[in-house]
Amino acid sequence: MAEILTMAQIEAIFDSEWVLIEDPQTDDALQVLSGTVRWHAKDRDEVYRHAVEARPKRFAVIYTGKMPPGTAIVL
Repeated sequence: MAEILTMAQIEAIFDSEWVLIEDPQTDDALQVLSGTVRWHAKDRDEVYRHAVEARPKRFAVIYTGKMPPGTAIVL
């Protein structure tokens, strides 16, 4: 069984990478608190391709770096 990591651990290990987290634990605002890392890469599309292939039942994709100035996030 894979290890469940906190967000602080994920951010420290996978600095400035896109991370696929399976079965994320979230707070009331749905912010990811912890989970199992299933894939990580510098390339966002690679992480999304892996998510499509793996088809996890519940997952989150996060970026652990700082967004460049002028970047917009659409929810």
